[in-house]
Amino acid sequence: MALYNKINKEILREKMLHSEEDRHTLSFYKYHPIADPQQFRDDFFQSLSEVGVLGRVYVAGEGINAQISVPANSFESFLGILDHTGFLKGVRLNYAIEDDGHSFYLLKIKVREKIVADGLDDGLIDLADGGQHINAEAYNVLTESEDTVVIDMRNHYESEVGHFRNAVCPDVETFRESLLKVETMLKGKEDKDIIMYCTGGIRCEKATAFFKTKGFRRLYQLDGGIIEYSRQAKDKGLVNKFVGKNFVFDERLGERISDEIIAHCHQCGEPCDQHINCGNDACHLLFIQCDACTQKFERCCSVKCVDFNKLPEEERTRLKKVTAFNGTKFGKGRYKSHRHGSLDLS
Repeated sequence: MALYNKINKEILREKMLHSEEDRHTLSFYKYHPIADPQQFRDDFFQSLSEVGVLGRVYVAGEGINAQISVPANSFESFLGILDHTGFLKGVRLNYAIEDDGHSFYLLKIKVREKIVADGLDDGLIDLADGGQHINAEAYNVLTESEDTVVIDMRNHYESEVGHFRNAVCPDVETFRESLLKVETMLKGKEDKDIIMYCTGGIRCEKATAFFKTKGFRRLYQLDGGIIEYSRQAKDKGLVNKFVGKNFVFDERLGERISDEIIAHCHQCGEPCDQHINCGNDACHLLFIQCDACTQKFERCCSVKCVDFNKLPEEERTRLKKVTAFNGTKFGKGRYKSHRHGSLDLS
């Protein structure tokens, strides 16, 4: 069996979009030493492929991080694969809140230096000495105090569309940046209760362990992150303190937690929390675009990208390596003003 996808991505995407197969979108992670990440990757790819799993998985010497889609009729076989690894037996699976079965269209498993890039020297932190895990009920109780500090350990484009009420949301694009920025933000707050949260918990495992080395002791992390909190809040009838959408790293790009729309279209400034990748593949900027601007700009972030898409293919191929677009000038779109948004629309 091939250990990599060899079929055209667009063909696979179209197949996924028109599929009526019942699938479950979920994520899981586990910090656990893996002696030979490449061999584990190859074996895991073959096993998951055999039962039709799609998605994105990162493997490193420190563990595994996965966002995947599993066929409903192969789910027991999938659980058997996890059990067979040993260290993944009984791992918590975070199920998508909104799931149409169209979250992934191929399987990618990559070996990385770390499953969460942190910029830290190996051995600097002890992942077994992180913050105290708390559930949704404990989170709600702790955040009733004005002295509790809530930190969003995600990136700006994630928190822009949804976050917990009164959370501190650093303006960063990477986890590595967030550790440095949050450290500065927390100076003088060593004696306060500090809660950290992220999508599913993986970033907070490292973040709370890191801040333990910086003298913080009253550290908490939301067990299972936003996904598990929302599930518990619904199941237990708790007040849900998360507003807006939960950004996800798959074809959906978000799942709604509450009815509030807290973000704005990056082009016209109207309330909107719909992320989109620029339709110019040479740009591919991730930004927020309302339906009206989607139509006006033909799914692009600028007039420049609209015009570029209308050029003959040969000319696009020639120009894309020497032309700067929004997506080559900055990583992810930001909203800054109602009048012009954050994008160069020229």
